[in-house]
Amino acid sequence: MVGSSHEALHRIFQKDPALLTRALQRVLHVPFPEPHEIAALNVDLTEIEPVERRVDTLLRAETDEGTYLLVVESQGKVDDRKRGSWPYYLSYLYEKYRCEPVLIVITQSSATARWASRPIRLGFRDWHSLTVRPLVLGPDNVPVITSERQAERDVPLAVLSAMTHGRGPQAPAILESLASALRTIDPDSAAVFVQFVDSCLADPQAKQMWRDLMTAIQYFWRHPLAEQVREEGREQGRAETKAEMILHILEWRGIQVPDAVRDRVSACIDLDQLEVWAQRAVHATDAAELFVEE
Repeated sequence: MVGSSHEALHRIFQKDPALLTRALQRVLHVPFPEPHEIAALNVDLTEIEPVERRVDTLLRAETDEGTYLLVVESQGKVDDRKRGSWPYYLSYLYEKYRCEPVLIVITQSSATARWASRPIRLGFRDWHSLTVRPLVLGPDNVPVITSERQAERDVPLAVLSAMTHGRGPQAPAILESLASALRTIDPDSAAVFVQFVDSCLADPQAKQMWRDLMTAIQYFWRHPLAEQVREEGREQGRAETKAEMILHILEWRGIQVPDAVRDRVSACIDLDQLEVWAQRAVHATDAAELFVEE
């Protein structure tokens, strides 16, 4: 069960380990060798002494150039204790596995990303005994995926985009494109990705929009906190949900909705027409633009 955005941000790489190497290559432009096998490892780094230390996600990547340990840390805010724990993780893992460790930090905060990207240097000023240089994925470098076609090409990357950029004016287009792309993959994987996004959306309006989208397309996801999807087969109920979603999108984007527009959308029972209006709502600058071609 995904309990928070912290968990979702790193567990997506457990669900699709290859996403991490794609992010390194395409987002951070790190020439990481193409792995032919990736396996999840035990994240517990506790020693005999009663000091518990755990990384968030730990993957082993087998490549033609050797074996690497990919250490993924989800970071919500600046925490100067990491100056000690991150070097410890890397040193311990190298000693235990005799593989080269690579630290990747993922965050939803630009300020945290800037902090995390600064090298950690241990030693005195003119001679550093140890230098740690994290690779950071955050809102300033994870791509903003608003195109349905682009989302379908790499659904896990589109999920990461929604998790990272799930607030602000571009969120409706990101969530809409991802909702459509989820229909193109197997239901079990889609259900997990839906949970990840739901856990990471801190903005209440964005979270409500996401749940509206999932309900509107009659997508059933297994999450104990998720809203109950309306009874399958009730076309009237689906139309009402779709209409509510359109109005939510407009209101969340700060667009005033006149009573005439609200009444017309709420009265519509044509699901195809409502789908057209929903797509227009994502980009409209005025509520009347929903009906521009009519």
